[in-house]
Amino acid sequence: MSNEVLGIFALGVLFAVIFIGFPISFTLAAVSLGTGYMVLGPVVFDLAVLQTYSVMRDTVLASIPFFLLMGFLLEQSGLMERLFRGIQQLLAGVRGSLYIAVLVTATIFAAATGIVGSAVTLLGVMAGPSMIKSGYDAKLSAGAIAAGGTLGILIPPSVMLIVMGPVVGVPATDLFAAAVLPGLLLSTLFVVWCLLRCWMNPALGPALPPEMRPVSIWPVIKDLSIGVLPVVVVIMSTLGVILFGIATPTDAGAVGCFATFLLTVGSGRMTWRQIRKAALQTLEVSSMILLLVAASNLFGAVFSRLGSPEYMADWLIGLSLPPMVMLALILALIFVLGWPLEWVPIVLIVVPVVLPIVQAANIDILWFCTLVAVTLQTAWLSPPVALSAYFLKGVVPQWELKQIYAGMVQFMLLQLLAVGILMLFPKLATWLAGVN
Repeated sequence: MSNEVLGIFALGVLFAVIFIGFPISFTLAAVSLGTGYMVLGPVVFDLAVLQTYSVMRDTVLASIPFFLLMGFLLEQSGLMERLFRGIQQLLAGVRGSLYIAVLVTATIFAAATGIVGSAVTLLGVMAGPSMIKSGYDAKLSAGAIAAGGTLGILIPPSVMLIVMGPVVGVPATDLFAAAVLPGLLLSTLFVVWCLLRCWMNPALGPALPPEMRPVSIWPVIKDLSIGVLPVVVVIMSTLGVILFGIATPTDAGAVGCFATFLLTVGSGRMTWRQIRKAALQTLEVSSMILLLVAASNLFGAVFSRLGSPEYMADWLIGLSLPPMVMLALILALIFVLGWPLEWVPIVLIVVPVVLPIVQAANIDILWFCTLVAVTLQTAWLSPPVALSAYFLKGVVPQWELKQIYAGMVQFMLLQLLAVGILMLFPKLATWLAGVN
């Protein structure tokens, strides 16, 4: 067996073991060291040290804990619940107002954290009871919450994009800029779909009953201005200084995290127990992501030294498929793999494997990364594995799983529509990065 074929065989073994349920990071390390030792000998251990050290020195990855802590602090403080209630009360007389409140809150929260599980859970706790009490359609409600929760994987500052940057050799700031318009496109498609459905069938999202409406508009405006506006300003200013190149993601994340900490503590809603929980959650998720990055870097180094990526790229290029067909096949593969796998192994294992193919086909890397991000977001809503369904079912047990699935499929189709729009109009992904 040649080294190139051995690398492909190791990749197959890796996916098989992960599908069985073994921990991804330790599986990556074991397969990398085992395969590397067969070909490179003891040198593979030196390679492991060098790859781990390179991850430790990457200052961009240091921004991950900051953005995670920002999101967890906002989750624990209850400020996002205040935002949801404010929008809900502001639009009380509008059909489908709770759908709008969910999706607007989700879009803003997505700019603070990229953890889908936290977002879906928080939105479910905030909006689920209100939607049930207001007589909203269970399918459309579940779909809106699940789809809104997945926006955090795409809208910057996304943790996934931070991790993807070093993998593809593109600055995280460029990936952030490329993801802004697609993220807003998806959010807009979701809102338009909900309002259109409510316009066609008012029973899907009736206006709030009189007893749930505010007596006066001024308390609502005050609540939004005093309680929510500072949070929105902090999040958007943090994102703004990154997009305009004023500060690196790490520096901006540190400042934004500190400002969010002051806001949440100053709101009087935070206790020491909640701060400790947010810190522990940040430590847990950050450690998991960075360990995976280190292990995947080792696998990528071994895989490259075996010559397997070039071997696969030459074989696919030899098929003489048009670049758009090649791109569609890669995205279809990522979409299918997204059913059983989370984004971490796909970004760290699959993307480096297909990257030489993309480069050989002269496909714009920034455009490709944005398409991958949207496709991975779509996979969160694709039954039967869709993890968002289980997060939502856990906090809103009144909704049956089949109702949640039926609702998510609607929004999954909207996300596939967004992928198609991005393929037809690459400028949606590349224009803002060019301006930056």
